[in-house]
Amino acid sequence: MSFIYPLMRRFFFSMDAEKAHSIGLKAVQTVHQFKLSRLFFGQPVHAPKKVMGIVFPNAVGLAAGLDKNGDYIRGLSSVGFGFIEIGTITPQAQPGNPKPRLFRIPEAGAIINRMGFNNKGVEHLTEQVRQIRQNQNRDVQSDNIIIGINIGKNLKTPVENAADDYKLCLQKVYSLADYITINISSPNTPGLRTLQFGDELKHLLEVLKEEQKVLSEQWNKYVPLAVKIAPDMSDEDICLITQLLLEKEVDAVIATNTTISRDAVKGLNNAEEQGGLSGVPVNQQSTHVVSVLAEQLQGKIPIIAAGGIFSAQDALAKISAGAELVQIYTGFIYQGHELIHDCAEALANND
Repeated sequence: MSFIYPLMRRFFFSMDAEKAHSIGLKAVQTVHQFKLSRLFFGQPVHAPKKVMGIVFPNAVGLAAGLDKNGDYIRGLSSVGFGFIEIGTITPQAQPGNPKPRLFRIPEAGAIINRMGFNNKGVEHLTEQVRQIRQNQNRDVQSDNIIIGINIGKNLKTPVENAADDYKLCLQKVYSLADYITINISSPNTPGLRTLQFGDELKHLLEVLKEEQKVLSEQWNKYVPLAVKIAPDMSDEDICLITQLLLEKEVDAVIATNTTISRDAVKGLNNAEEQGGLSGVPVNQQSTHVVSVLAEQLQGKIPIIAAGGIFSAQDALAKISAGAELVQIYTGFIYQGHELIHDCAEALANND
């Protein structure tokens, strides 16, 4: 069925990006509901990998942002991802930034988004995940979907009170998540990236690690906490962050979010739109961050790599730089499901 996605992409790219996003997700879910996933997407690659104490079916995951509310987990899992990260979710529902807010740059294999954490709120997301967990518990033959939940703060919450929003989300999702990601690196919520540095980061990690301890005793299970960082920082800043991650015993780091740089797309249509740039232009930048993290962490904290993976070779480069898992988003939009399989097989053969 490899000829199908190029035709579908032409259809999707002929319409508004956000509308195509919505239609595409519904199409994937429909394929799953009619039990046609194996026909359209093939057999998922089974190559288990243990990271953060979790056994992932394969090392290729979906990055946060595609399914913000957990509405399409089953469908996306059937495409072949080894794990699905949903969100970013905030305590209260919020509309995000005004439309249009999602833009393609096909010549560069890139997307710019300024969505602004648009989501239906943490209560809606937890209900979606709860239904999946209940089905898994009833049906021992059900696929064990590894779900990461990405949490953030509401736009109206002052940055100095951000820890309250993250803590509330942590409390709500803890019992349902396989791991939880602290998103402090989106460029689309004013002031959010300041949480990556110094006393702000230290305070946030202290609050959340303490709450993790409380919740692990309450639920009798340990759910790892990952921190997602931006690519737009100096090596010195990355080193300072790693010191805090080690000090506070964070369970993983995701590198990286989108970039605010436009050097790689200068002069192209949509290049001057505000927001975070993802896809091919962020690939090398992201891989560099992974390599600096790996040098500093020395295997003490696992790295999950995201950013510009458009081929199996790109995925292998992230692993060679020091990552243990990879995540894909923009590459999936441009390349389709075969990219997931190619990357998963390449990483399986590389182990």
